[in-house]
Amino acid sequence: MVKAIINATILCPVNGQIENGSVVFDNGRITAVGSDVKVPDGAEVIDAKGQYVLPGFIDAHTHQGLFDGSIGWAGADGNEMTAAVTPEMRGIDSFNPDEPSLKEVVQGGVTCINTGPGSGNVIGGEAIVVKPLGKSVVDEMIVLSPSGLKVAFGENPKRVHGNEKRTPSTRMGIASLLRKTLTDGQNYLEEWKAYGIKARKAKEKDEADPAPPKRNLGMETIAKVLKREIPLHAHVHRADDIATAIRIAKEYNLRLVLIHCTEGHKIADFIAKAKVPAVIGPTLLWVGKPETRERGFKTAVILNDAGVKVALQTDSLTPMNYFPLLPMNVIKEGMSREDALRCVTINPAEILGIADRVGSLEPGKDADIVVWSGHPFEFYSKVEKVFIDGTEIGLE
Repeated sequence: MVKAIINATILCPVNGQIENGSVVFDNGRITAVGSDVKVPDGAEVIDAKGQYVLPGFIDAHTHQGLFDGSIGWAGADGNEMTAAVTPEMRGIDSFNPDEPSLKEVVQGGVTCINTGPGSGNVIGGEAIVVKPLGKSVVDEMIVLSPSGLKVAFGENPKRVHGNEKRTPSTRMGIASLLRKTLTDGQNYLEEWKAYGIKARKAKEKDEADPAPPKRNLGMETIAKVLKREIPLHAHVHRADDIATAIRIAKEYNLRLVLIHCTEGHKIADFIAKAKVPAVIGPTLLWVGKPETRERGFKTAVILNDAGVKVALQTDSLTPMNYFPLLPMNVIKEGMSREDALRCVTINPAEILGIADRVGSLEPGKDADIVVWSGHPFEFYSKVEKVFIDGTEIGLE
């Protein structure tokens, strides 16, 4: 059924602010947005006079659905820490659609999350983008799978694997393992390339097919990274780790997304020159560790001012129902409201490669729409209605 939200103040990172605006959507997609939109006859009309309508927020880095803190160790399914390099792991296989904290997602106006393995390993596995649709099967919630390959620098893999007396116990060890695995992936691709040439020649000569190389699931994932089909999502806090991640990405010509980027403010121009996006956080309601002692919302502001594409994230350590506090705090530190809105809508959509579907209110995009009682960056405003793919989602 066609639905229309009318008489609203519309905030869109692409089209700006529209007063007395309407959004029309049908069959899960937006069909019209503007102040002079004709509402089709028979449409279900939602009068949002005095309220604000926005695209759903996007959290570009979480572990939601892979860690259930309500049941202790039994709910910890996001880190396969029995080896330091596990590219064959897939976050989709640990995602629990009934994980309790997923209910908090829409309460914060969030309609899309990038979630996946944690940072216990040098290479943790594949991440996914999902919508909190209230489904019981993750396959029905997927927007993009895989969305990236999680890798980690710094304290986490050092502590986890160094304590087990195995590599890595140093930052050198982390970098060496990542380089070794990427080089193994290059060799794997060359093996398959050589096989393809032999098989083609055999076919031309009407000879028996040669034996193919043995499949390796981990190397198949690494091959996606080397072919730039998916990016590395690199867990980095310290400035030196950020520089190492960028260095390795350049060596292997990889797509790279900086996750956390806690000391990014120290080398903002270096990051901007590398044209690498940064997903900043967690910064709120979180007890830190040595490599995060300089965390603060100012980092996002400095990087944004330097020309880095910035998104904000919870890491699932900030409860998702408090998500609006993230853009509110970067505004407090000096970012404009317009840029803060981009940091939680179109920027994460572009960083994740899903901007053709979400991140703004435009005809043809998914009808992921949130109605707010007031401006979402005002403390007392609250989420009134959430639509995902055009279907209203309960807030309880």
